Amino acid sequence: MRRLKSGNGQASARNRISRSYSDRIFDIVNLFVMLVLLVVFVWPLWFVVIASFSDPNEVWMGNVVLWPKGFTLISYETLLEYKRIWVGYGNTLFYTVVGTLVNLVMTVCGAYPLSRKDFMPRHFFMFLFMLTMYFGGGLIPTYLVVSGLGLVDTRWAMIIPGAVSIYNIIITRTYFMNSIPASLQEAATLDGANSFQYLMRVVLPLSKPIIAVIGLYYAVGHWNDFYTALIYLYNEDLMPLQSFLRDMLMSTKMTLNNLSGLDTATVELKTHLAQTLKYSVIIVSTVPVLCIYPFIQKYFVKGVMVGSVKG
Repeated sequence: MRRLKSGNGQASARNRISRSYSDRIFDIVNLFVMLVLLVVFVWPLWFVVIASFSDPNEVWMGNVVLWPKGFTLISYETLLEYKRIWVGYGNTLFYTVVGTLVNLVMTVCGAYPLSRKDFMPRHFFMFLFMLTMYFGGGLIPTYLVVSGLGLVDTRWAMIIPGAVSIYNIIITRTYFMNSIPASLQEAATLDGANSFQYLMRVVLPLSKPIIAVIGLYYAVGHWNDFYTALIYLYNEDLMPLQSFLRDMLMSTKMTLNNLSGLDTATVELKTHLAQTLKYSVIIVSTVPVLCIYPFIQKYFVKGVMVGSVKG
């Protein structure tokens, strides 16, 4: 018996040593893969930042790799001299704030009734909503509808046509169904609360994670939207930031195509500056959104995971 126990103990010790060795190999390989992925995803972002603060000549020659070379703000100065950019910032802030509020109101108003089991036609309306995810009228019919409503060349053309996302309605509906206990509705009804009071005082305060998530989705969509303005807007005073930045880059390219009559040094400076200007545009257009994300990060993962457990 002692020999048998001794043999079993030695075998288990060998297994522990083998598992420990295998775990160490796995950890090393996993760490190496994560470091490679970190470099692949982080370095391009870091390069955009350092290139925007580097000497255009150094960027053009490929000398900027890990740190800025010849620190300068000339690209940002050139960008800020484009006065229309402040008009674009104001318009984009309006479209993002007002558009996101409209999106959240429409999404909650669509998702809440569909999550109520006592709302009998919820399956019918859910079918109609999902049908729009697979079939659409196309650009021309959509433009005719927007034009018929008198929204062309108005601020509301950037907000009303995309006032709601069916995907976000489904996610929000699922969150309401799975995360808000039915007993809360019964308790609120016994206390004399109607459906609107129950929604405002019980459901919404408990739904901060999903509201933060879909709010971020909508806000980023409005902030980056230039295609809608390209279709529906003609007045420059209504253009969003992304349209002005796009026009500025396009005008820079057109200027580079007409450099005849300038001396070689000026041509070289404008060419190199146009290259660096692209990185400054990226920074200017993305930093505001990046500043918002840390404040809602704690809700982000929770909202997505809880709201997507069941369909």
